[in-house]
Amino acid sequence: MTPLLDVRDLHVSFPGRGLRAPRVEVLRGVSLDIRPGETLGLVGESGSGKTTIGRAVLGLVPVASGTISFDGRRIDHATRRHRRRLSRELQVVFQDPYTSLNPALPVGETLAEPLIAQGVGKDAARRRIAELLDRVRMPRTAAGRLPREFSGGQRQRIAIARALALQPKLIVCDEPVSALDLTTQGAVLELLTEIQESTGVAYLFISHDLTVVRHLSHRVAVIHHGEIVEHGDTAEVTEHPRDPYTRKLLLAAPVVDPARQRARREAFDREFREQAVA
Repeated sequence: MTPLLDVRDLHVSFPGRGLRAPRVEVLRGVSLDIRPGETLGLVGESGSGKTTIGRAVLGLVPVASGTISFDGRRIDHATRRHRRRLSRELQVVFQDPYTSLNPALPVGETLAEPLIAQGVGKDAARRRIAELLDRVRMPRTAAGRLPREFSGGQRQRIAIARALALQPKLIVCDEPVSALDLTTQGAVLELLTEIQESTGVAYLFISHDLTVVRHLSHRVAVIHHGEIVEHGDTAEVTEHPRDPYTRKLLLAAPVVDPARQRARREAFDREFREQAVA
């Protein structure tokens, strides 16, 4: 199957601190792909470069070298006009639902903005807003209320509805549940799964939490210091990690049962020692 998103040998660097400081290379030859209707989980600690990948795909940071192709078209140096056209097919859900919505606009106006920008008439936009609120399990009366009247989980549902407004092929989800409590996280992840099953949308799901990614992703890519250190099917990566950094992320993931956590740690340590001896 031809990838929907294809990133090849991507390099991104930022200016160093100080006038004569060398540039800091944030991404070093990153390659990954996402197929239509698939979720790729991109996992790494803070500063690993995972969010920079998402921002590069969205055209929010300049690419030093390498290529980004979306639906068979190069977009790594897309013009503003091209990016505006891309917004119908490529959308984003940001981390913080408290700041990603305009606090001065009622929810209905927030959802209408991308529709009207693409030439959708007011009556059609009103019908689409009702459909979107139904899709994310929010009451239609929410259209007339301000974001501050909703909880964090409800605001993230509204943000997801906005991302779905133009029926995109791919949504970049940048830590979309990290600001939510565990119960709300589960509900939002379940919603994202249902939306994917009914619409066929693909996700680039960025997170620091391998446990969260495991419940949603078909494949997982682990990034460390700007490089992909492990990449494969979710079960393979999370149950039989090859790279020490992936093991570290797994051990850092919370487990309710202390005995199970201890047994998992001992098993990983034992396997790592055996590989080192071999």
